[in-house]
Amino acid sequence: MTFTESVNYCLTNYFNFSGRGSRSEYWWFILACMIAGVIGAVIDVATGRQFVETLVSLGTIIPTLAAAARRLHDTDRSGWWQLLAFVPLIGWIVLIVWFATSGTPGANRFGAQPERAFRAPGNA
Repeated sequence: MTFTESVNYCLTNYFNFSGRGSRSEYWWFILACMIAGVIGAVIDVATGRQFVETLVSLGTIIPTLAAAARRLHDTDRSGWWQLLAFVPLIGWIVLIVWFATSGTPGANRFGAQPERAFRAPGNA
């Protein structure tokens, strides 16, 4: 899945916490959210207000949680494991490892394997 495909998919599936999500879907979307946050912060510094970054954060929190839940489903884990983020340091490390782990091959209890895999340039 490409950068734009990932962002479009995650934003159009804003409240979709079911199914499975590929690694590329999750990590491209996280990168897009980080870039949007940095741009918002730069605008906030330039204007002297803290408004744009807050809007970006509020606007992306639910699709980020949904993408993370789908990513955890791909590794055959419940989306509720995101609550590990509240465990200082250890929780974040565990989640990052799980988000970076390849998904279970074939179907699992959350559905079929995502077909939205990364396509190399030139391959349609």
